[in-house]
Amino acid sequence: MSFTSHGDELAVRLADALGGQVYHCGSASKAESAPDLLPRLFLKGTPIVGVCATGILVRLLAPILDNKHEEPPVIAVSGDGKHVVPVLGGHRGANALARKIAHITGGAAAITTASDTRFSRALDEPPCGYVLADPEPVKPAMAAILNGASIRLEGTAPWLAKSGYPLAEDGQVSIAVSEKIADGEMLTYHPNTLVAGMGCARGASGEEVIALLEKTLGQTGLAPQCLAAIATIDIKSDETALHTAARHFGVPLRLFSAAELAEERDRVPNPSKVVKAETGTPSVAEAAAIKAGQLLVAKQKTKNATCAIGRASAPLDVSAFGTTPGQLHIVGIGPGEACQRTGSATDALKAASDWVGYGLYLDLIGDLHGKQNQHRFALGDEEKRVRHALELAATGKNVALVCSGDGQIYAMAALVFELLHAEGSRAVSAAAHRVLVESHPGISALQMASARAGALLGHDFCAISLSDLLTPREQIEARLQAAAKADFVVAFYNPRSKRRTDLLDRAKAFFLEHRPPETPVIVASNLGRADEKLRVVELQHFNPETVDMLTIVLFGSSQSRAILRGDGTSVAYTPRGYANKEGSIK
Repeated sequence: MSFTSHGDELAVRLADALGGQVYHCGSASKAESAPDLLPRLFLKGTPIVGVCATGILVRLLAPILDNKHEEPPVIAVSGDGKHVVPVLGGHRGANALARKIAHITGGAAAITTASDTRFSRALDEPPCGYVLADPEPVKPAMAAILNGASIRLEGTAPWLAKSGYPLAEDGQVSIAVSEKIADGEMLTYHPNTLVAGMGCARGASGEEVIALLEKTLGQTGLAPQCLAAIATIDIKSDETALHTAARHFGVPLRLFSAAELAEERDRVPNPSKVVKAETGTPSVAEAAAIKAGQLLVAKQKTKNATCAIGRASAPLDVSAFGTTPGQLHIVGIGPGEACQRTGSATDALKAASDWVGYGLYLDLIGDLHGKQNQHRFALGDEEKRVRHALELAATGKNVALVCSGDGQIYAMAALVFELLHAEGSRAVSAAAHRVLVESHPGISALQMASARAGALLGHDFCAISLSDLLTPREQIEARLQAAAKADFVVAFYNPRSKRRTDLLDRAKAFFLEHRPPETPVIVASNLGRADEKLRVVELQHFNPETVDMLTIVLFGSSQSRAILRGDGTSVAYTPRGYANKEGSIK
């Protein structure tokens, strides 16, 4: 976050290096309100780096501080980058992040927590692969160590010695590293060494799968925090119950092919001919669990689900374990301005490994570009574009299919499902059929045009595309006449091209038969972009020749009105009828 124009350059530099997003909170027109933005990001758990004085962050966040064990890192960086101060969340990653920032800027990290000044890692900040069972024993343990006590370690945790902690067989402070549920007051870490191999019937409930895994862990005294992943066969990549269970336990779902699971046929204690006939491998749950290393708990069953537990010899690197389910995110980026994008769209774009879209649309989200691979397509390559996105996601990628405005409105969302439904030569691969599909709505051009010029969509409205490339002209004209007669406010997409110049003229003629000549018309082009143009004219004076494919045109209904504001601008609105509602002021 930058609070001055002087700090903008450093903020952009840090965001590029750390993979973050820049928020401008100064006095410029592009600025966002820090008192609103900062608490919102903090409560979402977003790490915050402010190029500003420490006091600014303290004052803005003080009223909402609650639990230091759950709150995200907050760091203040001086404008010249020489001083990097972890303000909050020192043991939630702030100290490590401060050191990383200092390395980038050539400055110094002002680490003040006692444990971090003596040891390279705090006890309540274990490395990836280890989970602190309970933070309460940390404080007395750390106090004793700082006063000269050594550690008696039960289990394996190489990072303690590497961090500089004193270890001894007769140490006064006991620390356990165990897959068993922690008991007593001993400081305990759970290593992420367990994998739940799971299978289920098609359409099984998430509740049944979760209950089975909880029971399996509970009966054997294994801590859920030790789970590194849930693993299954790849044909179950779209099974909702397994995804629900993975979210419940906070672990990724990892996939193996039937051939990969069949490699473990000689190690599984409970092979099944029925399972082999259906899936191509004699075991799913046990074989998937064994992929971690050794089988710890043999197959457990309910009516619709199976579960087995495997154990790795060290915390598991899940990025190298199986493959991830493919995801396709249909992202509407709105009209163009970054501030007009939804938070959901921004999050999906930032999380994606690959962006697929028309080149201009990818240019409009350039501020979010980090390590994402870009797959650019020309205008008109819609089916090729969507097919590529689906098949790319089928390889296990997290793909964002980028659409202007809203992906559901005259964009790519419908084509995604059309291809998923297609058969024969148009059909996509079996793997693409199993891709997870999620849509992230965006602000559409019709919404933006109405908002920029009043409230023309205040009552019943519809949208009509005037492009005759995919819709016969006869159907378009029939819809124009129906909308005109029904007195809808109408938004015209694709209103005019170099080849198609007459349909908008015909629309004007149809509507003049059913609307007053002074009916307001909004003509908007390049909404949300640097060369945005917007005007409100009367239907009788509307000139279709001033319109191109980057323009959206809205015709008002017979009840729509235009008014002149004090600043000289003309706005249009459509009353909903509140003046006639009982109790309204006359």
